[in-house]
Amino acid sequence: MSCLDTSIHKPEAAVAGLVGTMRRFALTPSFDSVTFGRRGFPPSVPAVSSRLEAIPQSVILGFEFGIATTTQEEIVRRLDLVEDDLRGFAYEGATMALTIRDVMGSGRRRLAQKFLLGPASPHIFLAFIGIGFAMARLPRPLWSRVVPDLGGHPYFPASSWLAVDGYGFDRAYFDTARWVDRQYLPPPYPWQGEPGYFPRAIDQGIGRALWFINGADVARVAAAVRQFDPARRPDLWSGVGLAAAFAGGADQPGIELLRKEAGDLLPEVAQGAVFAAKARDEAGQPTEHTAMAVDTVCGMTLREAADLADSAATQAAMDGGIEYEAWRERTRRRFRR
Repeated sequence: MSCLDTSIHKPEAAVAGLVGTMRRFALTPSFDSVTFGRRGFPPSVPAVSSRLEAIPQSVILGFEFGIATTTQEEIVRRLDLVEDDLRGFAYEGATMALTIRDVMGSGRRRLAQKFLLGPASPHIFLAFIGIGFAMARLPRPLWSRVVPDLGGHPYFPASSWLAVDGYGFDRAYFDTARWVDRQYLPPPYPWQGEPGYFPRAIDQGIGRALWFINGADVARVAAAVRQFDPARRPDLWSGVGLAAAFAGGADQPGIELLRKEAGDLLPEVAQGAVFAAKARDEAGQPTEHTAMAVDTVCGMTLREAADLADSAATQAAMDGGIEYEAWRERTRRRFRR
């Protein structure tokens, strides 16, 4: 597939297209590089592996669209070809690409800002995760430039913590031995002026990655969470809950086992599932597996869970402190006995 626009005839446009194509081949991972076999993840049920592998492959597809395509309209036309259930992940990849183009390009471009305030707005939560994927490929000194100003968007800046979540997911997925097996935590970074919360947001992303690394096998996922220090487990379980509900891969007995394995930290899993419901609802892409997980974990419909997320966000904005964590805490309270 070529990202060059064959209608371009001007020499400078042709050069730009050539540069874009070179950049794409230099930065884009292969589809094979994200498969479970290539990553060395434990074997899983083939149908589940195929389902979960399609998610990072959709991210790569979106990245290809975003890294070299010359116009936002063309990117969107290509993203619209991705099936509904996976399209949000492709938007992750496109946002990752546009972030890299903004940060590494000459001058101060606003490709990601226009994209997130425009066609990517319904996928805003996944788009922030895509920014985190870009962070994993950029030097730390450039991180201060990765989040565009989305002033006026109802979920900004609180949800920009999902970029840190995305960074944690990326590192756990691609450097599993260090970040999962050896449980590495990077030095704090003053994200939104809150370096102390930075490792917690990373752990939420690592928790999501554990769902993929262990092929949605709940017993294995729970065992992996328990290998971490107890202080890290609440945020890890939150990430597991989000991945289980949004990405899918487990049947109802599996989600029922997830409730049991979470034990006293079930409110964390429920909070993750509620945020998954909100992300699906915001994108207008409800799925049966998300509805089943939210019903099993939370005892709610997708609509009820999305409404809970909205009311918790409104209350959190008045709580002070870290708004994103206040949002999570307001959601967790609904599920505490």
